[in-house]
Amino acid sequence: EAHQLHPNGPASKLTMIRRAYYDLTGLPPTPAEVESFLKDESPDAYPKLIEKLLASPRYGEKWARHWLDVVRYAETNSFERDNPKPNAWRYRDYVIDAFNSDKPYDQFVTEQIAGDEMPHPTAAGITATGFLRLGLWDDEPADRLQAKFDEFDDIVTTVAQSFIGLTVNCARCHNHKIDPIPQKDYYQLLAFFRGLRPNGTAPENVLTEIVPDSLVKAASDEDLAVMQRTEQLQQEINKIESPVIAQLPKGAEKLPKLRQKRQEFLNPKVKKEIGEDPFKHYEQLVKELTELESRAPSKPLALSAKEVGPNPEPTFILSRGNAHVQGAQVQPGFISILNPPAAEIPVVMAGAKSSGRRSVLAKWLTSPTNPLPARVMANRIFQHHFGRGIVKSPNDFGNGGDRPTHPELLDFLADEFVKGGWKIKSMHRMIMLSNTYQMSSTAQPTALAKDPGNDLFWRFDMRRLTAEEVRDSILAVDGSLNLEMAGPGVYPVIPQAVLAGQSVPGRGWGHSTPQQAARRSIYIHQKRSLVVPILSSLDAADNDSTCPARFTTTQSTQALSLMNSDFTNSQAAVLMKRIAKEAGNDDAAQIKLALNLALCRQPEKAEIERGQKFIASLQNELKASHEEAMKQFCLLVLNLNEFFYLD
Repeated sequence: EAHQLHPNGPASKLTMIRRAYYDLTGLPPTPAEVESFLKDESPDAYPKLIEKLLASPRYGEKWARHWLDVVRYAETNSFERDNPKPNAWRYRDYVIDAFNSDKPYDQFVTEQIAGDEMPHPTAAGITATGFLRLGLWDDEPADRLQAKFDEFDDIVTTVAQSFIGLTVNCARCHNHKIDPIPQKDYYQLLAFFRGLRPNGTAPENVLTEIVPDSLVKAASDEDLAVMQRTEQLQQEINKIESPVIAQLPKGAEKLPKLRQKRQEFLNPKVKKEIGEDPFKHYEQLVKELTELESRAPSKPLALSAKEVGPNPEPTFILSRGNAHVQGAQVQPGFISILNPPAAEIPVVMAGAKSSGRRSVLAKWLTSPTNPLPARVMANRIFQHHFGRGIVKSPNDFGNGGDRPTHPELLDFLADEFVKGGWKIKSMHRMIMLSNTYQMSSTAQPTALAKDPGNDLFWRFDMRRLTAEEVRDSILAVDGSLNLEMAGPGVYPVIPQAVLAGQSVPGRGWGHSTPQQAARRSIYIHQKRSLVVPILSSLDAADNDSTCPARFTTTQSTQALSLMNSDFTNSQAAVLMKRIAKEAGNDDAAQIKLALNLALCRQPEKAEIERGQKFIASLQNELKASHEEAMKQFCLLVLNLNEFFYLD
């Protein structure tokens, strides 16, 4: 109103079903789903559609991808070797499950920061702390101490930008040049993570045994009895061994990990400490425990946070960020400009596995009195529905970021988010049922002249599909998409010419069956130095660091790869077989079905005739066989702008 602009009218039902499907599931609706929605003339047809999509398991796969961009998710370490991170995929599955179950955002944050420090840690909570292990690991640093603090910096950077939208990392070497964040604040934040064991190559530093909730619930009485007896035996043995272990130069760290080696090392020392007869009892206890352990099913391992114990090393301000030049010592603390309370670190028991510091940080990050977390996440949700956030710099709410175009709206959404129990699906409903979201994308000459960037949201911005949406849509349209969920990453075929660019061609890229390779893109193994070409060319996230927003590029190499790549040509052949099977031998019927599948609408008569002319020209002018001509038509369909763009 202030700019004398008028909002567009509502988009058509056909536009809205495609928009809603892609925004919530990342996949196109089927012709049957489109037809059913168009025929439903009830006033709640659209709200019912939203509920259906929010309940779909495809929803979690779509929205997990947005979060994985923010937290720099990858399954390898980067640098030259780019070795795999053990079991990193469990974190990806955790995020998908969290979105599908509509886990409250404050719990989602808490589990990622300190899931292992909760009073009763769950498998999900422990797996969530894999968030802290997703950064780059230098397996051969020139300066090990400096590399250690580089890893801390990755954590501080990602935590601050992801959860509170501040570039605190700019204060690593000096006071922040733009925002009022002193260098002391950076190191106080780092101190929360000072107890984390180093990444390195030692599995015991980064892997934790977990028992999935499903297994716990399904445990039989016998299993529970075994678990209880095992715990009882372990406690009795610990009482006997503790005085012996306390005398070792490095305590428990000195003990071999394997049971047999451990007992060979300990037995003579225990016998000397307690005498002959008590030692026989000790041997019986160890023997029974060993037998019970052999009967216990092996537990899965999750990439996770693990600490050195209750007393982390002290944290110092590092002059110019140099790990070898220590300044004043600091204690864990929050960002001072936000007027936070003091960080009260709990006193933990001797022998505790963790310092309890991260749970204190998590509590502050999810406090309703903290002005930023709800705003930052509400802005991200808005961003992925409208193409950009109310704050266009989603990771930077500071002075260096963009000012919100609608600050009152951002405040309103953040307030509703918290009052609604931090439920993300409630935010989807509010946004997607609004008139603003349901506007058409039609251009208005006057509005375009006054507001070409649509900062005032007088229309809905059309967008190109994301890299993952393009690949998944091609597989969905040709009928080969495998909707299997969860588990280790899969390995689609990568051309030899691309593999040749590695220092060791083909290293670290496995082989999946065609059926497994046709799973959704979120399940592709995320190797930092090797990205599936179709995803790379269509602007997939750079996961070396947090990626708050993807920038859509338009360049000739994209069109060339989509026309000429092995992937699109092989999928065109699959689509050709599908339409032949479902539409019969009639060319017009096959053309109609191919366009209907790809464009989510019934094609016009002129479009079908144009397809027939195209096929005939290939046969007459280029002497192509009918099969080859039909395959080329299918390739054309998979390259149509209407297929790639969303109104």
